[in-house]
Amino acid sequence: MEALEDVKKQIISYIKELEDSRSLELLDLLSQGKMLRSKLILKIAGVSKQSIELCAVVEMIQSASLLHDDVIDEADTRRGKPSINALFNNKTSIMFGDILYSKAFAQLSLMDKKIAYTIASAVTKLSIGELQDVEMADQFNTSYDRYFNMIYNKTASLIEASAAAAAILASKDEKVFALYGKNLGLAFQMIDDILDITQTSEQLGKPAMLDFVEGKVTIPYLLLYERIEDKDRLRSLYKKELSSEDQEWIKSQMIKHNVLIDSISQAQKLGYEAVELLDDNEDEDLKNIMNQMINRTF
Repeated sequence: MEALEDVKKQIISYIKELEDSRSLELLDLLSQGKMLRSKLILKIAGVSKQSIELCAVVEMIQSASLLHDDVIDEADTRRGKPSINALFNNKTSIMFGDILYSKAFAQLSLMDKKIAYTIASAVTKLSIGELQDVEMADQFNTSYDRYFNMIYNKTASLIEASAAAAAILASKDEKVFALYGKNLGLAFQMIDDILDITQTSEQLGKPAMLDFVEGKVTIPYLLLYERIEDKDRLRSLYKKELSSEDQEWIKSQMIKHNVLIDSISQAQKLGYEAVELLDDNEDEDLKNIMNQMINRTF
């Protein structure tokens, strides 16, 4: 998609304005993701100078949050490439994240007031979600509400805001597109949590089944804990290095209790609920984005 290249060029242009060669070097080392939020904005608002600039701001915010996330999680890789904190140190990763955040907010301040407030409010929720994620790892969580509230704040809120801001830019129904973005974000994170279990380390670009080791009780583990008889054994593996035998036991129990199938179904239900709100013709591309996200295997 040519417009996505324009977004990348706009980000480089913003960082060049800082007149700091180190920031440009670090930007070049960042691994590129799916740019889901940019795809969403461009599909809703179309391609224009304003939409490209909005995409660039959102991508910088997303990258900044991931730089901080890698420090929190002590992650050595990001999308199969060495993370900035692994290449250099935690301080570099945190400070470069701060540079991206602050430059993104500087550009955001020049945009339409309602769009700026929508994105800025989501970044606050994102930060709250990060804190919730960290604190939930202190003990084995069995609450669905806590899980969904955390993934809404940490992941879905910025996707929701991206869709809403794009709708404002295009003078479309903000509420409909915000709900689409929210459900897309929730489904996206749920599928990510499922893939952590079903995919290999090579496919993920990080160790498989790492979530449970890091203290994250995601939707498959919530369902498994609810259904499994040997709850004590599952709890005993929480935040422990999992042997191949442990991993196989968890997977076999998930298969036995239809956990993975039901987890995927829940994510798909959220996706299809949002798709039903969209116009049949105008938003075919958005339906495809949703389908790709909830049916992906990577």
